[in-house]
Amino acid sequence: MTRKVLLVDDDAAVREALGQTLELADCVPLLAGSFVAAKDQITRHFDGIIISDMRMPGRDGFHLLDYARSIDPDLPVILLTGQGDIPMAVQAMEAGAFSFLEKPCAPATLISGVERALEQRALVLDNRRMRLELESGDAAARMLFGQSALAQELRDRVRQVARTGADVLVTGEPGSGTPKVAEVIHLLSASSRHPFVKRSAAGLDAAGLRDALAQAGAGTLYLDEVWQLPDDVQFALLDAFEAGCAARVVTGSTQALRKLARDGAFSRDLAVRLDLMAVRVPSLRERMEDVPVLFRHYVEQACEQANLPVPTITADDIARQMAKDWPGNARALMNAAMRFALGVEEADAAQGLGLSAQMAKVERSLIIEALRRTGGNATETAKALKVARKTFYDKLAKHDLRAEDYRAPD
Repeated sequence: MTRKVLLVDDDAAVREALGQTLELADCVPLLAGSFVAAKDQITRHFDGIIISDMRMPGRDGFHLLDYARSIDPDLPVILLTGQGDIPMAVQAMEAGAFSFLEKPCAPATLISGVERALEQRALVLDNRRMRLELESGDAAARMLFGQSALAQELRDRVRQVARTGADVLVTGEPGSGTPKVAEVIHLLSASSRHPFVKRSAAGLDAAGLRDALAQAGAGTLYLDEVWQLPDDVQFALLDAFEAGCAARVVTGSTQALRKLARDGAFSRDLAVRLDLMAVRVPSLRERMEDVPVLFRHYVEQACEQANLPVPTITADDIARQMAKDWPGNARALMNAAMRFALGVEEADAAQGLGLSAQMAKVERSLIIEALRRTGGNATETAKALKVARKTFYDKLAKHDLRAEDYRAPD
């Protein structure tokens, strides 16, 4: 998450004191003594927030607010006000200020307001990145959402296997979106102009398999939950492979085919044949940093389908989603987004938590994911999370985590 704070105050002593407070909270303060000195840093792509004194010589906080909103209406501006400036501050809120803080401002109050503004800015920027991918990217960028390293690895892997033309096995937990990944593989392949045919493996008979292959032609046949194929249809599929069927076959499974084959519950020959080219869809709990992006997308999608206005999604709303474990993966998140879009309240354990408890769960999950990515390397994890080493070790102790538990065995 972005940590930049553009601090504008003509009083050098106040400016330096507030800058130190921000640094102690792991923020990145950018100090300016006037609107003119700050102006060049106020851009639509500025990945931070602004704090400005309201009363300054020349161009004051009102002018800075108007300028910032003309550049980017979603850029949070917090105004610092004296006791006599409260009516002006209220007027500024009506004009679009994110909030105002009364001077002198206690450090805890300052950081609390800054954190809320930073969270809001991060949500806006994530949403913009997602929209840019939708408008300019290929099928992988348009349909497989997420900013995490695992999400990018999935898109890269899908692009790689799509180009090969080989048959593919897509694996993942229930609700992780294996059918969508199969469709993306088809759309990125040379056979994308031909049909994409989907069939559920459960209950499919040999005649149905032959009919589906014929419908796919030179396109793609997707068999969902292929482990549920009846025995005779497994052999029919093997025969089709040996006969050189024209269609590309992509299969999806929430079960480990090779284990089923070892247990005698699936054809060993077919398991080996299908598992030659595999794509694994990561679970949602492995990439919790993608939850804000996915949730916002699903809410907008639900509102479009139901012809409803898109509701405001606050940092508290996102915190509630990230405090959950999501055993149902993307499908469950999609259902939660639909309920949110319709204004239906959820009754779950996370809703009973206070904001600090929710944020603690979020922080813990992000640390665990970062540790997994770095193989338990504490130094690299601290760098990835952009926190000081001491702060990182304090957080490990706070959440009862040990970096060594995430190192790969020798």
